[in-house]
Amino acid sequence: MADIRKRIGAKGTTYQVRYPSKATKSGYAYASFDTRKEALAFREDARARDRATAHCKTDIKTISQGLDQWLKICEKEGRNGREPVTRYTLKNYKYRAGIIKSYPWTKELHELTKPDIIDFRSWLLENHSRYLANKSLTSLHSMIKELNSRGILRYDIAEGVTVSLTSRYDNPVSIPTEREIHDLLSASDRLANSKNAQIQKTWERYRPILYLAVDSGMRPQEYLALAEYGLQDTGVEIDRAIEGGGTEITVTKTKAGRRFIDLSSHTLDMICHYVENHMMENDYDLIFPSRNGRWQNVKNWRRRGFNRACEEAGLMVADKPKYKPYDLRHFYASMLIDQRVNLKRIQSLMGHRNIQTTLNVYGHLIERVEAQAQERTSVLTVMNRN
Repeated sequence: MADIRKRIGAKGTTYQVRYPSKATKSGYAYASFDTRKEALAFREDARARDRATAHCKTDIKTISQGLDQWLKICEKEGRNGREPVTRYTLKNYKYRAGIIKSYPWTKELHELTKPDIIDFRSWLLENHSRYLANKSLTSLHSMIKELNSRGILRYDIAEGVTVSLTSRYDNPVSIPTEREIHDLLSASDRLANSKNAQIQKTWERYRPILYLAVDSGMRPQEYLALAEYGLQDTGVEIDRAIEGGGTEITVTKTKAGRRFIDLSSHTLDMICHYVENHMMENDYDLIFPSRNGRWQNVKNWRRRGFNRACEEAGLMVADKPKYKPYDLRHFYASMLIDQRVNLKRIQSLMGHRNIQTTLNVYGHLIERVEAQAQERTSVLTVMNRN
């Protein structure tokens, strides 16, 4: 049973909690706090954990065993009723699991408390990038929640412990202007009508890809994986994407990624013309396959297609393209916002799983548009009207 002892030392008064632990030779572990309130909260957490542990019959005793079980579930069953993760995602999960296992855990899984997870977070931030710390902590929490749902754990020791990736110094997304988009599309028109036969043939394919990217706001890995069956009378149906590592085509990462997007008649006619006259037969039903019949490499498209169009359009800064293919997606979103499209509709068209993502990325644009729409009046002006 855990007890609290008051200690008075050179650094002042502290409160020490002694609690049972199988990880130490004495059978007890200790935790010190500046206030009795914190010590009491820790002791109550320990009691709740002990009650939960008493009902949990499992062979999983350590963080390492818990991670192995979680990885097995991700690969074979899928978490929380979802489909099993792709090989690329599993590879990333295993890498993060390796980082978590490398931390010197001194307690068994059922003995861990929130302060232990906070200590782990500090270790992550000291030894890894903030991005990797965020991903590793997220994977640990995912494991804990999975084990909670299966009755292996009944206490969410990581609840509320996060690593934020946002910063007030973060740069806003880079968004091309309408004039720049017009110049970019005009550049693709010129390249597709080049007198050089090789350039013309190359841009027979790249031109409709560029128009599609601008007109749909799709991610590069989505429009390069677009299937012919996804081509509809008024737009495109999106239900798959190139996996992050470029090794395979899979369903979209989330259910929200599966969506229908209307296209302009000009873009739709251009794509249909390409399908009818230039599309190469392939085993993946790709509209824009590479010469070997597989999907195009995203990096190759950026280097040989998009960057070349930027160069032709004069959109270069210090001999580098001013924008990236993903910035066309931001342009699409900015146009929706300028047209006062409903926020939920924007979320749907962008394929965001939750509306918070939409707000995090484009909130500043929404605020700008809303501010422009408001009548600009001073307090004194309003007073003088009355």
